Amino acid sequence: MSLPAASLAERRREGTALAALVVGAIAMGASPLFVRMADVGPFASAFWRTALALPFLAVWAAMEPKAQRSPLNNRSVWLSGLMFAGDLFFWHLAILATTVANATFLATTAPLFVVIGAWSLLGERIQRRGIAGLMLCLFGGAVLVGHSYGFAPERLTGDFYGIVTAVFFAGYMLALRAARRDIGAGTLSFVSAAITTVILFVVAFAMEPRLLPQSMHGWAVLIALALISQVAGQGLLAFALGTLPAPFSSLVIFLEAVAAALLAYVVLHEALSIMQWAGGVLILAGIFIARPRHPAPGTLP
Repeated sequence: MSLPAASLAERRREGTALAALVVGAIAMGASPLFVRMADVGPFASAFWRTALALPFLAVWAAMEPKAQRSPLNNRSVWLSGLMFAGDLFFWHLAILATTVANATFLATTAPLFVVIGAWSLLGERIQRRGIAGLMLCLFGGAVLVGHSYGFAPERLTGDFYGIVTAVFFAGYMLALRAARRDIGAGTLSFVSAAITTVILFVVAFAMEPRLLPQSMHGWAVLIALALISQVAGQGLLAFALGTLPAPFSSLVIFLEAVAAALLAYVVLHEALSIMQWAGGVLILAGIFIARPRHPAPGTLP
């Protein structure tokens, strides 16, 4: 029995959004490599990440049909820029105040906050398979990066920053999801990044000894960070959130962790243990379980 044209178009749209989500996760997963290779501090690299992306995002925004309502009149757009600035700020604070493993492990709790917010604030229904997939992803994330987690009283502040990072990332995704109901992905990505850039400039100016890279290689790394992790990564995430529900899309943080581990293995030759490989497999299984599904033709939803 063939599918109605509308149903087939919807499935294609979801398939495109899912592909964008996966590619975006891989692009975002490359950001730790660029931050490590940059010759400026972490807050300066965060500022340049969004600042250098603005011209490219502006071109994307200009290609979209003009919205009837200005994005600056949409509170969710402002909130997305504020939340992403908070996400990057506290992420770098966590890295400076605790171990990278602790910061990464605690940041992977973000989907829990997304699920709570999507249900309570956006009215999105949370299905049982979505909860099952999320639990499997959380377990996989714990196996992937949690094996390196180490508790130490002197790192409690940094660990707290890791949890705050997760809350801000969850708020960022929920704001994007809400804004995408009225705003195109390109316009949203541009305006949100512009808001983030202003905030991060103040942060970087106050906390970094210098803002400018010291070499052409340093500029090249920052441009790659902007194009790959911001334009492609965050842009594709915004695009996907126009179709896919926020709880499922939040699993991108687990894909990002998998991508970061694989890229470190390929580019930096950092060894991966059997437990890390197993964690990656569990994450992929959880995402497969939680993926959006449609009833078979002729059946009731």
